[in-house]
Amino acid sequence: HLVESGGGLVQAGGSLRLSCAASGGTFSHYVVGWFRQAPGKEREFVASINVSVRLKYYSDSMKGRITISSNSAENTVYLQMTSLKPEDAAVYYCAAGRPPYHTLRNANEYDYWGQGTQVTVSS
Repeated sequence: HLVESGGGLVQAGGSLRLSCAASGGTFSHYVVGWFRQAPGKEREFVASINVSVRLKYYSDSMKGRITISSNSAENTVYLQMTSLKPEDAAVYYCAAGRPPYHTLRNANEYDYWGQGTQVTVSS
């Protein structure tokens, strides 16, 4: 069971930190990914972290403006977003799974999903 939090309304150029907490389980040995979906668009990969080895990947569209991290003691994965743009507005989801390296950007490879948290960026 994954629970996201931290979304909200922010002005363009602002920052948000999203959290994804695992309830009733642990992220050990999982890849945790962040995805986003804007109205009328497909779900899009944002970032992922292999929690055990802390191997991270970022989307080209947000690279340089986001940082994914994990806190094993809190069983939580974070997505720090800065310099937000109106086009970053979407529902952001976290997901956990064990995707092969070459498919970790594929949402279908993840087994567990949170309910999503809305990010709105005003211009």
